[in-house]
Amino acid sequence: MKLTIKRTNSKNQDFINLVKELDAFLSVKNGESDAFYSQFNGLEKLQHVVILYVDEIPIGCGAIKQYNENTVEVKRMYVRPQLQGKNLGEKILAELEIWAKELENTRCILETGTMLPEAIRFYEKHQYQRIPNYDQYIDAPESLCFEKLLE
Repeated sequence: MKLTIKRTNSKNQDFINLVKELDAFLSVKNGESDAFYSQFNGLEKLQHVVILYVDEIPIGCGAIKQYNENTVEVKRMYVRPQLQGKNLGEKILAELEIWAKELENTRCILETGTMLPEAIRFYEKHQYQRIPNYDQYIDAPESLCFEKLLE
């Protein structure tokens, strides 16, 4: 099993295809709430995208988006369901955090949902701490926001 990580942007077709899978997965998980969240998940502003390949097959992705002067928001994290639980997501997240530091950021923030307990455990395992919901998520009861200070 040969793992490769590629840095790209949101115009990459492998990323677009993985995000379509992610959106289908989330529409099942989030149910009626999905329309609310999907409005915040446009790809056009994502200039920093990571794709994880196993034997040249794209199996996961993630992105960071500049939030403010020293903070990026982690977006569109996904590993194909049949490969979840194999520590592949942490490779994507680690690469995003390295890239964030290279861009001179000191903090990552993100939002995930209460309907995604696996994601909550994943981020907590990787030293993300709960913070008050920010921006569009302030009045969203299904949203949980997290941050991690980058060393």
